[in-house]
Amino acid sequence: MNAAWVLGVDSGGSGLRVALARADRPAEATTTVSRTPVRTSASGIDAADMIGQLLPMVRSLLADAGAPTDAPAALTVGAAGMATLGDDLRAGLPDAMRRELGVGRIALAGDAVTAYAGALGQRPGAVVAAGTGMIALGSDLTGWRRADGWGHLLGDSGGGAWIGRAGLDAALRAFDGRRGGSSALLALAEERFGPAGELPGRIYPRTDRPAALAAFAPDVARCAADGDPVAGEVLRRAAGHIAEAAAAVCPADGGDVALTGGLFKMGEPLLAPLRAEITEQLPKATMASAAGDPLHGSLVIAAALAADGLRLPRDGRLLAVT
Repeated sequence: MNAAWVLGVDSGGSGLRVALARADRPAEATTTVSRTPVRTSASGIDAADMIGQLLPMVRSLLADAGAPTDAPAALTVGAAGMATLGDDLRAGLPDAMRRELGVGRIALAGDAVTAYAGALGQRPGAVVAAGTGMIALGSDLTGWRRADGWGHLLGDSGGGAWIGRAGLDAALRAFDGRRGGSSALLALAEERFGPAGELPGRIYPRTDRPAALAAFAPDVARCAADGDPVAGEVLRRAAGHIAEAAAAVCPADGGDVALTGGLFKMGEPLLAPLRAEITEQLPKATMASAAGDPLHGSLVIAAALAADGLRLPRDGRLLAVT
């Protein structure tokens, strides 16, 4: 077995990403991407579909890198929905990877865990991963604590879909003449979606409704940056929700808190109130820059496995090692 090479996988709604790196240099990876998401059905994430996409991608990476023909030492697969939808993966993927690639050690992780590892490595703290949705994960390295991540109908408070929906609510309030409306948000909503009176028909039937709502979040940030008080209040409320989730999972004695995900590319309209909320709600915590994304986190876990140095808590659903 060649312990020099490790593989990381990040699977989500936008497709499948695979990275190859030397175990002692996980930040120096070569990657390949499939824009076709792995199929998910009522029975969970489709292991056969993932294996069918993954094997040619891995073989291409190994060939292009000139990697030795010996098996990679470790593989980590991080997938959205692993905790609740990963039974088929856990049952079928490890044996297939060993049979086809000879991989020595395999970890199956939720994407929140790989986001944590990518942002903080293997030290205690909390990570908020926010894009269309929002989830917080924390650890004192003896176990995991999770907050939110319950989807756009039941939670994901402060995430992109939540912000977009709150912004559209303010737009429709202005359209109706109710209190709490914003004419600036109304103008941007009609620019993006068409006449306000037709908005329900354009949003409700969509199968990608969370993404459609989240598409309006940058418009809310734009209005807040331009001084619109209603948009600014939406982002202050979002910051409060995000900080609450981080406070719920952060170790009692503090630790680092890192932010990762596309939502935070909004910049100061969201980050300024969020810093204030985290300072107030987590006085013992320290804001830290995320070292990398979930794909990097999958390599961090694989490299730790290859060196018998994994310190992150193992969990049957969030982080399973075989």
